[in-house]
Amino acid sequence: MADEKYRDFQSALMPTVPKEKIIGIRTPLLRKFAKEFYKTSEAKDFLSALPHEFYEENNLHAFLLEQMTDFEECAEKVTAFLPFVDNWATCDGMSPKVFKKHKAELLRYIKIWLGKSGTYSVRFGIKMLMEHFLSEDFKTEYPETVAKIKTEEYYIRMMQAWYFATALAKQYEAVLPFIEKRTLPKWTHNKAIQKAVESYRITAEQKAYLKTLKIK
Repeated sequence: MADEKYRDFQSALMPTVPKEKIIGIRTPLLRKFAKEFYKTSEAKDFLSALPHEFYEENNLHAFLLEQMTDFEECAEKVTAFLPFVDNWATCDGMSPKVFKKHKAELLRYIKIWLGKSGTYSVRFGIKMLMEHFLSEDFKTEYPETVAKIKTEEYYIRMMQAWYFATALAKQYEAVLPFIEKRTLPKWTHNKAIQKAVESYRITAEQKAYLKTLKIK
């Protein structure tokens, strides 16, 4: 399934992963393989064989976790896997379906991930708040939690910005005060506005106002 040109393309997007650790397998192919591999006895052994050597092995691990139907088992295995994640793509590509059905329990794990020191544990925790708690389950305490995370880690700060841009698109009135009061560091604040302005889900009037809130 290796694709050399795709490997070169992927490598350019992920500076944290050495090129020799990338095979070059397109995501749809790997997801299809994961669905079949999950049914085999070898899948359980593979999930226990951490750390993996290749980028695609980490992605396969993430896609296998997505197949799990037992929430607690899945959440525990995600927690065990996150310290071995070394890039944004593996982190962002992982979204277990079972999490949607267990929101209350998921919050407990999100707190655990946000309390970790690892970049991608924290990034994943923010991502889960963004994916599952910006609609009917939204509470202002969630953006408050994200805003309180103080870090110089680029991949966490970028996820914070992405979170607030998405939150503005889905909960504009509730989240706007976080921008107006400048609760985020300058870089994250401006990046969140930039991403929000690029969103088709935010009105032209809202975009015009957000632009006036940029910190110079």
